[in-house]
Amino acid sequence: MINGTHVIIYSRDADADREFIRDVLGFAGVDAGDGWLIFKLPPAEVGVHPTDGEAKHEFYLMCDDIETTLAMLTAKGVEVSHPIMNAGWGSRASIRLPSGSELSLYQPRHPVAYDLDH
Repeated sequence: MINGTHVIIYSRDADADREFIRDVLGFAGVDAGDGWLIFKLPPAEVGVHPTDGEAKHEFYLMCDDIETTLAMLTAKGVEVSHPIMNAGWGSRASIRLPSGSELSLYQPRHPVAYDLDH
């Protein structure tokens, strides 16, 4: 039976991005060996969207209040790489990881599935 989700972020500076996830985002983790950190994520959900283009995967961290979340992160020196964009389904923005990659944030305006019992 499936009991979890494992997300992989490929990075050009994995050590710096791991430190960022641990120290700035505050995610707890375990050392899987040789300093290879695996982080506990908040509750998760998956959406499957239709596309006529190339099939791909995206990863967003969800929040209840994107403006407050971004303010807290910028107070810690985090760069906002894409400001808040509003859409009917929610608001999203991106922050810059130490490696230069972007990490997307998302405040949904639709019902969420991550707190369902089944």
